[in-house]
Amino acid sequence: MFPAKGVKTSSIPGYTYGSKTLATSPVSLEDLARLESTVLWTDDDVAALRRAGEILGPQADRILDVWYGFVGSHDFLIASFAGADGTANPDYLGAVRARFAQWIVDVCSRDRDQEWLDYQHEIALRHTAAKKNLTDGVSSPASVINLRYIIAFIVPLTATIRPFLAEQAPDADEVEAMYQAWFKSVTITAALWAEPYSPSW
Repeated sequence: MFPAKGVKTSSIPGYTYGSKTLATSPVSLEDLARLESTVLWTDDDVAALRRAGEILGPQADRILDVWYGFVGSHDFLIASFAGADGTANPDYLGAVRARFAQWIVDVCSRDRDQEWLDYQHEIALRHTAAKKNLTDGVSSPASVINLRYIIAFIVPLTATIRPFLAEQAPDADEVEAMYQAWFKSVTITAALWAEPYSPSW
């Protein structure tokens, strides 16, 4: 279930989950457990999130169409994908899209262990001046993703998911459980991605 349906993770540009070259996350497993407690994470959420992954993974491309449509409709967001000429770089967009599709699957199916934490740290760094543009070899005037957008993106990444869940899970209570588990997981992810921006994380 780990790869997005029909996709080999080795074919995803810049996808380095589990690589021995990744830096160890400065966030400890104890920190992560405290973060989970803060968002009211439960064992029931684990099961609900796994079920959500079974529904969302095969629909990753459709979900990305919605998300990319949202980003593309706001010039201040699409600017993060600009090339040297200031216009959106299609190769950059495509590479990030492939990783984003796999991220949907990873959110739902990966165990939150040290390997998972290390990759979240890598993704976090790729939003900052430390690694922005390096993974895809892009020459872009956008050298950082502002932290405010990482936080604000919790809303569109969550609000847009319910219809995809409801399509294949007609039981309203099950949909709500999956939706809440997804919401908590996206919030945890955003919190981890915020770590490099703040010395007081």
